[in-house]
Amino acid sequence: MTLRIAQIAPLAESVPPRTYGGTERVCSWLTEELVRQGHEVTLFASADSSTSATLAPCCPTGLRRAGVHNQAPSLLLMLDRVRRLAESFDVIHFHVDLYQFPLFQDLAWKSLTTLHGRLDLPDMHPVYHTFNDMPLVSVSNAQRQPILGANWLATVPHGMPDTLIPYSADRGKYLVFLGRISPEKRPDRAIEIALRAGIPLKLAAKVDVVDQEYFDAAVKPWLDHPLIEFLGEIDDAQKGELLAGALALLFPIDWPEPFGLVMIEAMSAGTPVIAWRNGSVPEIVDPGVTGFIVQSIDEAVEALNQMSTLDRLNVRKRFKDRFTVDRMAKSYLMLYRRLADDARSSSRPPDSSRPPASAESRDGGLSCGLSRPRKRALSPVDLFEDDVAGSRENNRWP
Repeated sequence: MTLRIAQIAPLAESVPPRTYGGTERVCSWLTEELVRQGHEVTLFASADSSTSATLAPCCPTGLRRAGVHNQAPSLLLMLDRVRRLAESFDVIHFHVDLYQFPLFQDLAWKSLTTLHGRLDLPDMHPVYHTFNDMPLVSVSNAQRQPILGANWLATVPHGMPDTLIPYSADRGKYLVFLGRISPEKRPDRAIEIALRAGIPLKLAAKVDVVDQEYFDAAVKPWLDHPLIEFLGEIDDAQKGELLAGALALLFPIDWPEPFGLVMIEAMSAGTPVIAWRNGSVPEIVDPGVTGFIVQSIDEAVEALNQMSTLDRLNVRKRFKDRFTVDRMAKSYLMLYRRLADDARSSSRPPDSSRPPASAESRDGGLSCGLSRPRKRALSPVDLFEDDVAGSRENNRWP
């Protein structure tokens, strides 16, 4: 069954992003795979995005590169546009956090929200409890722990094209830190590990204005050291080359990481990951197979001494088993079809796709639709039955 799907991307970066931009990158991968499988997809994103879907441009360019700091006005205008076109779609898939909740609560039966960020900050919890008809998807089980009572439909791990970062059999001679310079990502730990191990480290990461002070204090003083090299932001082609030549990716996080896209990017190249036991890490890294999970600098240095015990081909195979885009798309399609099937099998008002009363007053006060009743939440096991045994063994599912 062909579905009409709207993908609502963030506006911070283009889709796909030129350099940094994890959520936009996932939106692009999912959109392109859905189109490849024959679905009618409309991508709401910045006008400088590139897609084989129908592009609905919502701002001229990615807002971060345009120097726009307050992105809320652009997001709200985009959501208003989506709302007016809502009846054109079978499913509306949001990737913009919680901005859409008030405007789409009466369309919960055809809406799906993937939460890509951290959920441990309590200020936002009342929103998820208030709008608890909105079906949610987590990207890891660890991510959802702070708000277990929210309307979770499933956990769908990210997946990427298996051709994007090709496999490299050569064991590299340097370490990589990839992503974003910030206190919670702890590049200072990566620097200390490299210095103690005597192995070169390449830092490929963006520095936001808010993190400049941390960069100047914790990273910049080391950039004259012969073992430490700062590359700045890099694109996908540079990333593939960088990861292919690496001995290991260092992921020394100090926060509840929701997923950690760079870990599966490294695995795609066959490059092992050394990561701190925080957030999603135990769900992504298979100790002794795709890398090591550590809790201290000493453990990380010792893990580097164990790199010869890991087979890069096995790292690549595990990536292909668990983190490809076709697997991610398959999981989302199961959820889309569930929403569509539930909508067809249940009676609902004929104008349930029209704007809610607050918006309709300018259109003559048409009757608004009703929220769909909440459904039983799917557990990750429902989506990944073939992973149950291995997942329980490795404690990936709480």
